[in-house]
Amino acid sequence: MKWMRFKHANREAFGLVEGATVQVHEGNMFEQPLPTSERIAIDQLEWLTPCTPSKMIGLWNNFHALAEKNGWATPTEPLYFLKANSSCAAHQQTIVPPAGDVGRVAFEGELAVVIGKTCRHVSVEDAGEHVFGYTCANDVTAVEVLHRDPSFPQWARAKSYDSFGVLGPVIETDFNFAAATLRTRVGGRERQNFALRDMVFSPLELVSRISADMTLVPGDVILCGTSLGVLPMKPGSEVEVEIDGLGLLVNRYG
Repeated sequence: MKWMRFKHANREAFGLVEGATVQVHEGNMFEQPLPTSERIAIDQLEWLTPCTPSKMIGLWNNFHALAEKNGWATPTEPLYFLKANSSCAAHQQTIVPPAGDVGRVAFEGELAVVIGKTCRHVSVEDAGEHVFGYTCANDVTAVEVLHRDPSFPQWARAKSYDSFGVLGPVIETDFNFAAATLRTRVGGRERQNFALRDMVFSPLELVSRISADMTLVPGDVILCGTSLGVLPMKPGSEVEVEIDGLGLLVNRYG
């Protein structure tokens, strides 16, 4: 099932995507949502992020190919940062360049895990019961800000400018990451093409290990990291992140 959030006629709502329409639901997306009789054409809607996370957790160095190219050691535990929930942006929204001189801003196509049930200290075997689904993400990064001060890597700042946490277009509840490929195109030119099975820590391993550190609640997002091909974006560029089975996330930078 593919779920989306949207704005229509000055109201925010959510529903189940069925072809070119969405069947509007009521209640809580994560707790037995109830279908209504209302259906709306998707081309009449304004896309919203498919969930509203209380926190976004982003992985660094979670792909073997990228680690090998850069000479990084394979991590023995997930290496992650927190990205502000105020940075969220939806499919078709503009990625806004930060004010001031922040230097280069890069795209990072990623798979995102959406939590559907509160979890703390869950096993890998039980982690799937706490996952609602998966969506596409663009973990936008101000790469020069990250290492501007040699005494303190600024992960949170570089990752958390408004509109730098792009999610969407939908949450797919039935998804096999090991059979999927991620592709990122900038201005129509393919820049990333990698198999998600190359992850060091799988999505369910990430849910399990991160839940040992902090409580994850419905709507929280884990960004599974990126692989080869990350580059800066030029203002005016259209960025597309596509994952087999999850759809196409499209945004313009600047």
